[in-house]
Amino acid sequence: MCVRNLFREKPTIEFYPEPTGCCGLDLRVQKTRIKTVFTRTLGEFWARETVLECPQCSGIYTSKKLQELVSPGCNLGYDVLVYAGISLFLNHRNEKEIKAELENRGVTISLRGIAYLARKFIVYLAIAHRQSSAQLKKAMKARGGYILHLDGTCEGDSPHLMSGLDGISELVLDNIKLPSEKAERIIPFLNEIKKTYGIPLALVHDMGKGILSAVKKVFPGARDFICHFHFLRDIGKDLFGKENDIIRNRLRHHGVQGQLRKKAIALKNGIDHHPGLTDALVASLGSGKIEQWALEQAPEFAAYTLIQWALDGKQQGDGYGFPFDRPYLVFYQRLQTLYAQCEKLQQIRLHHCLKDSKPFLKVCRLLQGTMGDGALHTAAEQLQKKAFVFDKLRKAMRIADPMQNRGINDDGEDIDIKTIEKGVKEFRHWLVNSNHYSKNRDYQKMVAQIDKYWEKLFADPITVDTQQGKITIQPQRTNNLLERFFRDIKRRFRKKSGSNSMGKTLQAMLADTPLVKNLENQEYLNILLNGKTTLEALFAEIDAKIVREEMRKTQDESEKIPAKLRRIIKKPQLPQIIVKLFTNHLQNLKHN
Repeated sequence: MCVRNLFREKPTIEFYPEPTGCCGLDLRVQKTRIKTVFTRTLGEFWARETVLECPQCSGIYTSKKLQELVSPGCNLGYDVLVYAGISLFLNHRNEKEIKAELENRGVTISLRGIAYLARKFIVYLAIAHRQSSAQLKKAMKARGGYILHLDGTCEGDSPHLMSGLDGISELVLDNIKLPSEKAERIIPFLNEIKKTYGIPLALVHDMGKGILSAVKKVFPGARDFICHFHFLRDIGKDLFGKENDIIRNRLRHHGVQGQLRKKAIALKNGIDHHPGLTDALVASLGSGKIEQWALEQAPEFAAYTLIQWALDGKQQGDGYGFPFDRPYLVFYQRLQTLYAQCEKLQQIRLHHCLKDSKPFLKVCRLLQGTMGDGALHTAAEQLQKKAFVFDKLRKAMRIADPMQNRGINDDGEDIDIKTIEKGVKEFRHWLVNSNHYSKNRDYQKMVAQIDKYWEKLFADPITVDTQQGKITIQPQRTNNLLERFFRDIKRRFRKKSGSNSMGKTLQAMLADTPLVKNLENQEYLNILLNGKTTLEALFAEIDAKIVREEMRKTQDESEKIPAKLRRIIKKPQLPQIIVKLFTNHLQNLKHN
């Protein structure tokens, strides 16, 4: 059954004000107005509303039932608004899918209209969130307080989207978009959180100078800790980021990846001409014996398989990202192995024929330039040595363990913080007393970084008083709660656009978009609804004037610089160009 098939023609539904007394007189009809309304329940229909007026005080009375369905001045019902928001932000559906589903319900809407509804949904949610802040604070106080996690994301020239989250309830508390993560821009944001929710039990964040300075200013004396994942990531980037850049740039210089892919395609075309060849040779890898009929094509198949193995090196990793994963180093190491094995295979001629060595010879020729690159070889050796040291610290801090295969979902092992502190002390003692420490400036910087943030790395459990008595709370060691949310945003964007770059998405995104994460928390939803049964009923009680004002503000915030103008702004010599333009114009006027 389809909603659009319920009525032969678009129906008209009458709406009257609810019975009420005013000045002891009967109300009179002021006017009757009609508009088209779309809801997921009824599809498209005419809503004819009778407006009543008090003859004595001129009080105006309208239909509350209609106001519960659709906002004044709008045609799309609250159920359409909520469906679009939930589908887009929580169910990860794109605009085309939402449009098709709504049309099946008799709701006609454009893709642009769905994008508008999504923004409006966030505005409604943000207003409801602010209106519930007192109840949220009360709930957090009953748990003993809150631990404020701060983190942000940005890409390219996009603004920084910063969020504050309670590490105990895992609820997003507030959000802001900043042009940069400077202290003077973060301080007002933290002051607002402090005003609304009080002083946190502790704070957890990255090592950004702006955040460190702002936290010290707004929450002096508060327990302040560094996210272990961010700490390790920054140390790793400082330790061997330079070598990683050299490896990446040298590999790009040689263009070896593209050449190998081109060679693999040529080999694959030859293999495809022989049906059953792939299955037979794959089976031979397990049995250790090559079928006689497949001997002639075996060298091409082997070369193709080895190339694909080498190319797959760039995909290796445990999902933690650099510096935990080193795909460029792994790729280069596989190229070294590929080159060495192809040199050996040149000497093995299955048919005692020179043709057997041809595929391996060509691969070796492709790799000669890369293998002879001294700078590349040196950088790889240095990175490998430094990575060994970094991985020892990683193991001591019991986080981002490659054996767990959790990627950035890894919150670290559930282990006593004193045990972790002891492990880091032992690592520090080992490194400082190693033979290479005194001559290696990078290792010395690494130890200096550990010493600088030592007090902010190891958080003792916090004992607090609650209605149920004293409880002990252990601050989380990572900011992965927020990292996961930002990753989800990027994944949804990639699904919709097919692009990895989301700078424009962050530019257009409303600051309060992270609040949708809270809707997955039933306790939060209960606080937000405050006795209402649905989000539709909650949104219907929010003043439409407040929504329109907030929507106007978001429109002002999202105004974009035209693409042509943005390209000009990026020119370093723009001031001189403008002066020259004006000067030339004046000179032309004089000549004329």
